[in-house]
Amino acid sequence: MLRHLVLTAIVSAAALTGAAPAAAAGSPLPLPLEPVLDGRVPDRLTLVVAATGNPRTDGTYELECGPAGGSHPSAQSACARLDQLAREGRDPFAPVPERQMCTQQSGGPANARITGTWQGRHVDASFSRANGCEISRWKSLEPVLPNTRS
Repeated sequence: MLRHLVLTAIVSAAALTGAAPAAAAGSPLPLPLEPVLDGRVPDRLTLVVAATGNPRTDGTYELECGPAGGSHPSAQSACARLDQLAREGRDPFAPVPERQMCTQQSGGPANARITGTWQGRHVDASFSRANGCEISRWKSLEPVLPNTRS
């Protein structure tokens, strides 16, 4: 373990000293692809929502948080919900646990896929209303996902 730490430190130091002359010579250093706010990448999600039964809510939306923006119809409240879930330590994008017992009710054909970045990590999550667990998971993410009852 100590050997691994020492080796990592040596490789890191070598990489830094190799980059310093390039910076001094005026060569541009690679910049992060995303702007960083307070040491973290801002939340940026793409939502694709379909078959909700309401053509006004079906479609593709961009949601940016910190500050709230994008094409999401309820960006401010969606970002507030994501912030609340983060404060509670909950992962709104986690799938239903594999052995979870779920009621066999159907909430309709609505489905959604969310991709992007949240809390500095990659998100690629699918949602449906196929059973009680999935319905609950969808509802817990409203208003990020549309309310399908209206």
